[in-house]
Amino acid sequence: MGKYSGYHIEEKSVINYFILFILSLCINPLHCVENGSNSKSGGRMSMYTGKIRQILLITDGCSNQGEDPIAMAALAKEQGISVNVIGVMEQDVIDEKGMTEIEGIAMSGGGVSQIVYAQQLSQTVQMVTRKAMTQTIQGVVNRELQQILGRSQTIEDLPPEKRGEVMEVVDELGETVELEVLILVDTSASMKHKLPTVKEALLDLSLSLNARTGDNQFAVFVFPGKKNDVEKILDWTPKLQSLTSIFSQLTTGGITPTGPAIRTALSSFSSKRSLRSLMTGDDESFLEESM
Repeated sequence: MGKYSGYHIEEKSVINYFILFILSLCINPLHCVENGSNSKSGGRMSMYTGKIRQILLITDGCSNQGEDPIAMAALAKEQGISVNVIGVMEQDVIDEKGMTEIEGIAMSGGGVSQIVYAQQLSQTVQMVTRKAMTQTIQGVVNRELQQILGRSQTIEDLPPEKRGEVMEVVDELGETVELEVLILVDTSASMKHKLPTVKEALLDLSLSLNARTGDNQFAVFVFPGKKNDVEKILDWTPKLQSLTSIFSQLTTGGITPTGPAIRTALSSFSSKRSLRSLMTGDDESFLEESM
């Protein structure tokens, strides 16, 4: 038996209700998200405009300057931002310490990690971004399912036919939800010959995501920058076409301040949210992955 809103109802009916509820999210562009520490209010679900926020880190080595990037990724996750990491490998070589750090950042940041050859970067960037979106949406759905049923239950525990219906809706939300991706590009010396491939991969990502019906916003930072550890080269924009001219002006070399780069990304998200809230007078809510 499931318990919800003070009434005991049959679990089968609860699952049917849940399917209808999730379907309503697709009809009405509102998404059930966690607002603060509790997404239920007065025994009823709260509905807020939803948005997925991601940091996409592209690097080929381990950090050697500033804060611990794994700790910074954990802080990002606390703020509802997933951290995805792509390690770019060349000639079958990637430092074992760097690989461990890449996996640790993604795990701590609730995101996805992948080690790839430079020539596979374009496909991987798209795959990782979309996989992380689905992962976040599934986390929200699982959390709401557990709250409705009043016990530990996930999508995988649903009957096959109901699970299929929910996954169809998860896929639909992946095409309609608003998405903000802040891209961090390692520009240390070893990345010099990989930057043209990174540029093409990001242009392909922009084209792929803009084929969705949901709105997209991108920002790009590099580390190290010309004057500072981290430098913004592209402010928030729905498209990345201007990267073509910007990337040709980048210089490589110096330290690898991955931790400071993630910290700067969090500040950028915070500033963006504060500015929008000031302009609209409303607080934003975000889809956050449940653990």
